[in-house]
Amino acid sequence: MKELPKVELHLHLEGAMPPAFARDMAKAKNVDISRIFDDSGAYNYDGFLEFLQVYEVATSVLIRPEDFAKLTRTVLEQSAETGVIYTEAFLSPDFCGGRDVGAWREYLHAIREAAEGAERDFGIAMRGIVTCIRHFGPDKAKETARCAAETAGDFITGFGMGGDEGKGRQGDFAYAFDMAREAGLRLTTHAGEWGGPSSVRHALDDLRVERIGHGVRAIEDPALVERLARDGVVLEVSPGSNVALGIYKWNTHPIEKLRAAGVPITVSTDDPPFFHTDMVHEYDRLAATFGWDEDMFRHIARVSIDAAFCDEPTRKRLHERIDA
Repeated sequence: MKELPKVELHLHLEGAMPPAFARDMAKAKNVDISRIFDDSGAYNYDGFLEFLQVYEVATSVLIRPEDFAKLTRTVLEQSAETGVIYTEAFLSPDFCGGRDVGAWREYLHAIREAAEGAERDFGIAMRGIVTCIRHFGPDKAKETARCAAETAGDFITGFGMGGDEGKGRQGDFAYAFDMAREAGLRLTTHAGEWGGPSSVRHALDDLRVERIGHGVRAIEDPALVERLARDGVVLEVSPGSNVALGIYKWNTHPIEKLRAAGVPITVSTDDPPFFHTDMVHEYDRLAATFGWDEDMFRHIARVSIDAAFCDEPTRKRLHERIDA
């Protein structure tokens, strides 16, 4: 499993921060974040809302552009070690300069420079998806979308939304998504994880996204599953994340039923150290639970490449590596 080339489309950069990295950053800045770790040194939380709180405390140690550069290189090196050849990372101007466009450009420059170095050194390519945070509200999402629109290009290729699905409605953020769309960015949003199948419908109808982050609870609505399959809406599925947060157990996870119904499925880790996973673990568990073999995983990688928010030359190179 480790040697199979992998493509990841749903990875939060800050959420991929190893606990040891967070502790080292906190120590260097004389900040006490010990409350977010358990006795073994792992991130410690109970349920999704507490996970969000711990996530934001961990992210608070990332203060300067060089902190994000160091994190980017660390995350990409670890991903490459598990066979990932391409990743799309969610980046939040909320944490990078407080949604100020000028400050965001400085952070983005540092992140991109680190990503380019990682591609040279580890053979993993990265593109960025600017992500607004749902529980921060629609007005802040507009500021985040402006940051995205001002820096759209060959590295920032998408716009999305994460955060607490219980806050507001997808349609409340339509202005931000329209702004990103007009800038040429491709669109995704978290839905169908906690909000149920109706949240997926709202994402499609109100935000007009082409991919859905998670989306797994669409399985509860057969007509919605049929729509996803018919329209080729890609789901960025993170099974280990869903299991760790108690949404499903491995043997009840709907990823195989969705795939068998014709829905385009991809596999990602979401926030890997928080959920004690990586891409090898995801592949191992999927193989053990559903009998997926190497041909299936190569198929999943091809689907992921076709759904990636990258340019065509990059897509061609990735296909060549998968089929080598």
